[in-house]
Amino acid sequence: MKNTLAKRVLLKFYSTKFNIIGFFSPSRAAFLAFKFFSTTNKVRTTKKIPTTFQKAIRVSLKVNNTTVRGFHWRNPNPKAKKILIVHGFSSNVYKFEPYVLALKKEEFEVLAFDAPGHGISDGNEINALIYRDTILAIEKEFGSIFGIVSHSLGGLAASLALEQFSNPENKKLVLIAPATETTTTLVGFYEMVPLSITVKKAFEEYIQLLADEPVSFYSVARIAKKSLAPTLWLHDEEDFICPINDVNPVLAENLPLVTFHITKGLGHNYIYKNLDTIDRVVKFLSDRK
Repeated sequence: MKNTLAKRVLLKFYSTKFNIIGFFSPSRAAFLAFKFFSTTNKVRTTKKIPTTFQKAIRVSLKVNNTTVRGFHWRNPNPKAKKILIVHGFSSNVYKFEPYVLALKKEEFEVLAFDAPGHGISDGNEINALIYRDTILAIEKEFGSIFGIVSHSLGGLAASLALEQFSNPENKKLVLIAPATETTTTLVGFYEMVPLSITVKKAFEEYIQLLADEPVSFYSVARIAKKSLAPTLWLHDEEDFICPINDVNPVLAENLPLVTFHITKGLGHNYIYKNLDTIDRVVKFLSDRK
């Protein structure tokens, strides 16, 4: 109860701050609001490294002056296909240990990095563009990635990266409860941190300046409709973080390269932990029926 009240007071403080600044300088308020939107609540874990990760090769690389750290399970077979695991917001790669084990069993080479501002990586900011650039840097450093297994914000970042990969038709993408529409994410943000109409407008103009694209550009649905990569999309009807309503229009299009699996009762997080989900993902990547 105390933590909830403290959070409400803090959000109210920032809402008031951004709107007061916005009265004098909407652009300055937009910049500060976006920094707040992108800031992670990073908590250093004292949890013991899972056994599977202890056996991996520790790896790291610089992405836009931030060191990201991860794990590499090499395969002695030079033809082994690489799979990259991309976790969601406020998560870390340790939570995907069952995927690592299942993928290694199928003779894949596996890479798993904590996002900037998460887990053992440096930084304190994350957004779709930062995460996209991280994925692109990982492929540049470690070689062609065959498949990406992504969850939540990681799904949006992976989709954006896929647009810039060469030969996407030779890759596979797994989307587990992806952050389908950024427009929906912003609605949620505005509910938590109410902004004046002027500051909202400046906030979305600031987002457009980042990549010369409107907010609607940051859409898994937009990318899926034109993607050449075979895609497995798993989503739960009771996902209240990345709502199924954003998925339904894509589902209705019967896209030939997108295979949907809709669950009920697993929500946003349990769906990626579900054993059936893990099995479906591995079968999809392995071409097993």
